[in-house]
Amino acid sequence: MRQIIVAFERQSNCERFREVLESTGEFTCLLCRSAAQVKRTVGKLGLNLVVCGFKLADENCETLYFDLPRRCAMLMIAPQAQLELCTAEEVMKLSAPARRAELLASVRLLVRMDRSLEGPAQRSAAERELVEQAKTALMANDGMTEEQAHRFLQKQSMDCCVRLADTARRVLEKIQPGKDA
Repeated sequence: MRQIIVAFERQSNCERFREVLESTGEFTCLLCRSAAQVKRTVGKLGLNLVVCGFKLADENCETLYFDLPRRCAMLMIAPQAQLELCTAEEVMKLSAPARRAELLASVRLLVRMDRSLEGPAQRSAAERELVEQAKTALMANDGMTEEQAHRFLQKQSMDCCVRLADTARRVLEKIQPGKDA
């Protein structure tokens, strides 16, 4: 059974997400209501998956993400307006209210992409540039905003269970056939 940190400012949100995740029998959840609690739990138990809201009692979760070890993955669940404030591309985002199936699919994807098994998971400069090129192409060809283009790439990546850079490469190949991505 996989242990997950569930961190929300409100206890009722913690309980609700724990109930959904633990009902599958795949996960056990440790509840936190502050960034300090999350950091202590990660440090003490070596956990590497955090499901959280936009902010906790003592800081927002984007700031928390950058304070956690590189092996930690984060799924942020919040209203779309708050998700747009999070600029960290590495944070997986899910718009609230989240359906049970979407939540479970997102958490399972993060488990499969377990960063601790891959070693350092930081995208290379070339991969970041590839993602930017794909977003620019989607914005130009499909009239998407940058946020819409990024969410499109994220969703395609999640649906196909491939890395974001690989999805970006595929999008560029479809939009710009014959060009090397």
